[in-house]
Amino acid sequence: MQPIREPSASESYFWPSVWAVALHVLIFGLLFVSFAMTPELPESKPIVQATLYQLKSKSQATTQTNQKLAGEAKKSAARQTEVEQMEQKKVEQEAIKAAEQKKGDAAQKAEEQKAEEAKKADDAKKADDAKKAEAKKADDAKKAAEEKQLADIAKKKAEDDAKKKAEEDAKRAAAEEAKKQAAEDAKKQAADDAKKKAAEDAKKKASEDAKKKAADDAKKKAQDAARKSAEDKKAQALADLLSDKPERQQALADEKGDEVAGSFDDLIRSRAAEGWARPPSARKGMTVVLQIGMLPDGTVSSVTVAKSSGDGPFDSSAVAAVKNIGRLTEMQGMKPSDFAPYRSFKMTFTPEDLAL
Repeated sequence: MQPIREPSASESYFWPSVWAVALHVLIFGLLFVSFAMTPELPESKPIVQATLYQLKSKSQATTQTNQKLAGEAKKSAARQTEVEQMEQKKVEQEAIKAAEQKKGDAAQKAEEQKAEEAKKADDAKKADDAKKAEAKKADDAKKAAEEKQLADIAKKKAEDDAKKKAEEDAKRAAAEEAKKQAAEDAKKQAADDAKKKAAEDAKKKASEDAKKKAADDAKKKAQDAARKSAEDKKAQALADLLSDKPERQQALADEKGDEVAGSFDDLIRSRAAEGWARPPSARKGMTVVLQIGMLPDGTVSSVTVAKSSGDGPFDSSAVAAVKNIGRLTEMQGMKPSDFAPYRSFKMTFTPEDLAL
C-alpha cells in the first residue's frame, strides 16, 4: 500500500487563491456593468436660494436674523444634498437591479435559444437519420438489384465457360489423338529407317571389312615377300662370300654390300609400314626426312625429323612408325664396315612408302 502524500503549503493555498481572484473579477465586472448602464441624472439645483444684502448700518437684531436665515439655508442645503445622494443611491441600486434582471433575462433567453437550437438540431438529426434510412433502403435495394444482375452475369459466364471448356477439351482430345497417331507413325517410320540403315551399315561395314582384310592380306603378303627377298639376298650374299676365293670374295662383298644396304633400307621401310598409323592429314606427295640412329645389334636408338614435310601429324606418325620397329635381328652379325652407314643415317618417307 502506497503512503498518502500530504499537499505542500503552495498546493494548499492554490485553489482558495484562484476562487478569491475569480470572485473579485466577477464583482468588478458587475460594478462596471452597473456604472455603464446607469442613466445620466440632471444636475441638482438648490431648493432654497438666499440672497444676502449688506447694509451700511445694521442692528443687532437684523444681524441675528440674517445669521439664523443663513443657518437654516445651510441646513436646508445639507438636507437637499442628502436627499439627492439618497435618490442617486436608489437610482444606482435600481440600475444594478435592472442590470441583474437584464442579465437574468439574457441568460434565460440564451437558455431558451440554446434549447430551441438543441431542438432544431435534434429535429435536423432526426430528419437526417430518416433521410439516411431512406437512402440506405434505396442503396440496399440498388445493391440487391446489382447483386442479382452480377449473379445472372456470373451464371451466364459460368455456362459460357463450361461450354467453351467442353469444346476446348474436345479439340484437345482430338489434337492429342492426332499427335499420338503421328507419333506412332513417326516411330514406325523411324524403326523402318533404323532397320534399313542398320542393314545398309552392316552391308557397308562388311564390304569395308572385306576390303580392309584384303588390303591387310595384300600388305602382309608384300611384307612377307619383301622380308623373304631380303633374307634370300642376304643368304645368297653370304653364300657367295664363303664359296669363292679371297679376291672374288672381296669383290662380291663390295658388290653385295650395296645390295645388302639397299635391302636393309627396304626392310626398315617395310617394318615401319607395319606399325604406321595414317593421320587424316596425310596426303600424296608429302615427304619427310628422318635422322635415324641404330646400335650394332639392330636396335633403333633414336629418330628425329631432319626435314619436315610441313604437316606435323604426318611427321610425328613417321617418327613413331620407325621407333616402333624396335630391333632388326637381320642386322646382327654384320661387319663393322657394313654397319657403319647405319649407325646414324637419313631416310626419306612418303605416305606411299608407309602404306605398303
